[in-house]
Amino acid sequence: MSIFDPPPIPPPPPTPLGVLLISGTYERAHYALVVATAAAAVGRPVTLFATNGGCRAFLGPAADGTPGWAALEAHGIGSARGALARDARLREQGVAGFAELLASATELGVRLIVCDAGLKAEGLRPEQLDPSLNGEVAGVVTFLAETESGQILTL
Repeated sequence: MSIFDPPPIPPPPPTPLGVLLISGTYERAHYALVVATAAAAVGRPVTLFATNGGCRAFLGPAADGTPGWAALEAHGIGSARGALARDARLREQGVAGFAELLASATELGVRLIVCDAGLKAEGLRPEQLDPSLNGEVAGVVTFLAETESGQILTL
């Protein structure tokens, strides 16, 4: 490079990704975490926004220690603990489980927002959320502001 070469143009900042989780099913919540952690792992800023049934993915553990996300519905599994059975099946097949994905999302800096209106719609309270996730309760305006110049994926 000589003094006559133009200075290098810096690359544009990474495009933010918003993952909108509106479903209360294990499959959609699991995949929302897969997408969020993958995007964060390649350097994209990620905001995961859970509303309505999706809020259940971030509930705190039950009194017996069962993870809160076990309250999610699991398609094709009839038991009351279908989400746990589906998670076990995925882990047996070498796919990251829900707990591992939650831990990765936290480690990778995924911003977790649980919708205040979504909690109300589901009859849930902010105190029922898992405090270890370092999430926040806010509204859709906050989510849209976070993802203003980026992409939004709905699950």
